[in-house]
Amino acid sequence: MSSTVADGGFVALYVDFADALRRAGLRVGTDDVMALCSSLAELDASDILDTYWAGRCTLVNRRDHIPLYDTVFRQFFLDEPVKSEDDPRVQMRASSNAQGVLQVPDTESGSGPGDDDSVSLGYLASPVDVWRRKRFADCSPDELAALRRMISAIRLAPPRRRSRRQRIDRRGRRLHLRQMTREAMRHHGEPRQLHWSQRRLRHRPLILILDVSGSMADHSRNLLQFAFSARRAAERVEVFCFGTRLTRITRQLDRRRPDEAMAKAAEAVFDWDGGTRIGDCLQRFVKDWARRGITRGGIVVICSDGLDRGDPEVLDAAMQQLSRLSHRIVWLNPHHREGAMPGSVAMMVAEPYVDRMLSGRDLASLEEFARELRALR
Repeated sequence: MSSTVADGGFVALYVDFADALRRAGLRVGTDDVMALCSSLAELDASDILDTYWAGRCTLVNRRDHIPLYDTVFRQFFLDEPVKSEDDPRVQMRASSNAQGVLQVPDTESGSGPGDDDSVSLGYLASPVDVWRRKRFADCSPDELAALRRMISAIRLAPPRRRSRRQRIDRRGRRLHLRQMTREAMRHHGEPRQLHWSQRRLRHRPLILILDVSGSMADHSRNLLQFAFSARRAAERVEVFCFGTRLTRITRQLDRRRPDEAMAKAAEAVFDWDGGTRIGDCLQRFVKDWARRGITRGGIVVICSDGLDRGDPEVLDAAMQQLSRLSHRIVWLNPHHREGAMPGSVAMMVAEPYVDRMLSGRDLASLEEFARELRALR
């Protein structure tokens, strides 16, 4: 390390800056601080611009943490107060030699050659809010990667139902006969206290049936990421994929790393990006799985755009049987509009048997589904 960094208290300054980032909520380790010092050893530690970029490259691990890093940097090095949320796009346009001012060249995509060379540091309005309402089909690959990380953070909480098993509860309304019998046997037929019981609560099973045909190519991988997160969060989750045939991928998604789970699922599904026969696949699901009790008391979530090339009568019969064998049916259709008429024959056939219709075309709709799932009693 050069003498510029080793001397003059620069290391202590960077350690204090890392502490400020930790207090703000960023995860900064000792190795990150050492990497910052090593990078500044090759740069000019007295240059505020070099310090900014060195810290941003070594101390920030996620794209959505950049605004928070910018805010802490301005407060720590430039003594700049926190800007109001009403004016989030305040730009610093003076020269970098002036006190409390910093210019940064634009490295984000979408800026043309005629744009200004200075950009705002630390927008208080995160682009996450924009992505949340943006359709998956309209997102760039970088935005889709960020959205998949946010989808993985969604935690599903399926509704609970009362099972036949009893548990001891002082606020119960029925006597716990087994416990009362044990109490009586211990005290020669005269129990000393009453034991009350309530029925145990169990999460309802969640069954996800995902359309991976060609018409769902813009949404299938994101819905598969959502299914992986649901599999990791909830207790009883089954996942199926269909195009022209039905494939169970529950075991393939039982991996710790999402990329590995996605690869295993892609290997198991042979009709990916192919045709669609919703009625035949649902009929196969009813025959091979639903009748065996996998949907008893459960919530079936069908993710499809409803573009079907099969027989509508087959779909009607399958949906009718599925509605009798399950507790609720939820349909996620990327083309759904609240209050609008169904856009395909398959959706017109399936709609009478569906308890809740949502879009599933963006992150906001998936979050809405996660919130409403608890209320499906």
